[in-house]
Amino acid sequence: MAETTGEEPPASPYFNKERIKHNPEEEAKLERQHFWRIIDAFRFYRVHVQEQVKRAERQFLSLSERHQELLPDVLSNLTQISQCADHNQEILQGIVHNSLHMFENIEYGEREDPRKVGPSTTFDMDKLKSTIKQFVRDWSETGRAERDTCYLPIIQEIQRLFPHDQYDVSKVSVLIPGAGLGRLAWEIARLGYICQGNEWSFFMLFSSNFVLNRCETVNSMTLYPWIHQFSNNKKSSDQTRPIIFPDVNPQSLPLDADFSMVAGDFVEVYGEPDSWDCVATCFFIDTAHNVIEYVETIWKILKPGGVWINLGPLLYHFENMANELSVELSYEDIRTAIINIGFHIEVEKTSVQTTYTENDRSMLRYIYDCVFFVARKPANLYFNGQEEEDYDDQQQSSPPAAKSPRREGTDCIT
Repeated sequence: MAETTGEEPPASPYFNKERIKHNPEEEAKLERQHFWRIIDAFRFYRVHVQEQVKRAERQFLSLSERHQELLPDVLSNLTQISQCADHNQEILQGIVHNSLHMFENIEYGEREDPRKVGPSTTFDMDKLKSTIKQFVRDWSETGRAERDTCYLPIIQEIQRLFPHDQYDVSKVSVLIPGAGLGRLAWEIARLGYICQGNEWSFFMLFSSNFVLNRCETVNSMTLYPWIHQFSNNKKSSDQTRPIIFPDVNPQSLPLDADFSMVAGDFVEVYGEPDSWDCVATCFFIDTAHNVIEYVETIWKILKPGGVWINLGPLLYHFENMANELSVELSYEDIRTAIINIGFHIEVEKTSVQTTYTENDRSMLRYIYDCVFFVARKPANLYFNGQEEEDYDDQQQSSPPAAKSPRREGTDCIT
């Protein structure tokens, strides 16, 4: 964020997260434009990667003949990268094909000329390449170790707090904001809990729809997620190695499983008070413009006695982004706000090391030193002054979890 002069900041969109309000027709038009912009990014992928390959070829061919002769395998490796990009594009085309009519309650019309694909921004292409790596994290055997460090602590905590021998878990409702490609939410639903994933990004929504609803055979799909990484490769073959997915059949949930994905901004979609038994956030709270708004929303939608489970770092997504509000708080500050709002922190670990879409053969690898906590909304809010201890005694014989009502007016993936 830019330095200030000490004067009162001017009233400008930079300091205001509220979206500019448009009439319904204009809102629909902007939403359509955004939808097709992301579709275009998927379709432009091959051209984008080929441009990278051609640049690398030009750089190599600018070397002297003697230097080129010392590097006999470079051009063939670039050819292989190009072929891998062609294959990735086939998968991305399948994702696009299954995304055009994916929402139950909204349609985005048809393109005037579906063959016309304009260049996408570097920002959108970086988002798409990051999404491709999400398939590794969420739906491949290669990503199992990362899932075990990120998702397993959350799943184990849900099972500890809502054990099958004390609860009818089919009535315990769990919300996963920032669900990504949906694996964490899917795993929780597989255990019998009501689970709903929420995601804002069309990149993630298109891809999760594909893997959850269109992939039925284990390890039937192949992607080359590392071909965009031209630095820090020990071997050329590391750049072109494949991953296969899905490592499980996403269609194998029990017939009575209650699992859904909802599209939209977390704060805008979820406003119904006292409606969830558990909210679990994994690598999510730093996606906020103002993280305290997330904390307040979680407090509001949790039932009294409900729990918030969080694991993740604080790599603020909007930091240094022009014309975007971004309040970067330390965990200490957020923790203070969590307590002041009314939560009781029951479990807290301030050093849980994990990775995020890691390339395990890269010469550069990032380790996140995450915070993990469980915070409870006090149960005695139900009882107009009745002691919390009395309610805890009552819980032993009658767990309070109840199925959350279905929400209308949100974009549900079919």
